[in-house]
Amino acid sequence: MPHFLRFSQGLETRLERLAERTGLSKAELIERLVSDGVDALETELMFEDAPRHPRAELSIDQLLRESGLGI
Repeated sequence: MPHFLRFSQGLETRLERLAERTGLSKAELIERLVSDGVDALETELMFEDAPRHPRAELSIDQLLRESGLGI
């Protein structure tokens, strides 16, 4: 599905320069940027929404002792 995006002149210049230097089209660069951004956003939001596990608040020493691996 096509989307129309409007970029500032500065961003447009940076994309053009990057396209010239890499040999990739601006469309390829934009698709890659959006994909990476969505991946990062999904990771961030999923982490924030994850329920807090009470064991996550324990120190590594406490976890090792409880597991029988600690001193």
